[in-house]
Amino acid sequence: MLKEKFHIAVPTAFNEDESLNVNLTLAHIEKLYKNSIKSVMVCGSTGEQHSLSLNEKIELLNALENSYLINEMEIIFGVSSIREKEAIYLAKEISKTKISGILLGFPPYILPSQTEAIVYANNIIKAANKNVIIYNNPRRTGFDLTADSIKDLLKNELIVGLKEAGNSEKVSQLKKEIKNEDFYFYAGGEVGLPEKMKLGFNSLSSMTGNIEPILIKNYFNSLCENLLIQDNDLKKVEILIEEVFQENPIVKIKSILNKNKNTIGICRKPLGN
Repeated sequence: MLKEKFHIAVPTAFNEDESLNVNLTLAHIEKLYKNSIKSVMVCGSTGEQHSLSLNEKIELLNALENSYLINEMEIIFGVSSIREKEAIYLAKEISKTKISGILLGFPPYILPSQTEAIVYANNIIKAANKNVIIYNNPRRTGFDLTADSIKDLLKNELIVGLKEAGNSEKVSQLKKEIKNEDFYFYAGGEVGLPEKMKLGFNSLSSMTGNIEPILIKNYFNSLCENLLIQDNDLKKVEILIEEVFQENPIVKIKSILNKNKNTIGICRKPLGN
């Protein structure tokens, strides 16, 4: 069972020739761990997953499995592919590891029907046999999983959360119908987080936490507990959110980390052009 309501969606490190740099990716995760971060989501941040080949995903998975971090952190692995066959292969490999759960996204561009998407999801969940967060992001995929389809998928008890980056009002509707109070409704990123939490979001897949992990985790916890946030900290959070999300967030996050000598490499072009 996934236990953490707060995880950081970590960037994937690439070398100057755009090849995968597993060591830098794990080094960044280790820095977050040393800053008291208990959970990360790997292989999924801002579309980087879809630039990774199946072999690269397996390489990253194996590196995590062989790292001490796998025993110290709750690690979630992103699974999505334009080819269901490849997603199922990856899910089967994940099933053999200590990975805590998967973030299951839908294929971009091809616009599956609701029925096709449900079958796709159930086949991957069966192969992974891990706790699952369903990820609905219509702006990036062109596909919007409906509330009825989500309720259909929730017949599978392995699904413990929903990351909804589409219509936030959908969470309000589902919140009334899902009786499991332990179900996680993840906001994708910090933009509009206080308003989203009023609608029923209770978890965060953080991006700015890559830069200021302690500050952002404390900000989220304060919102969860309705605690007063110090003006100085709130201002820092607001400035950081504006800086990261005014352009492409993954490009900005890597730029800031690299300037601070927390090397995370480049983005694969055209990102970063």
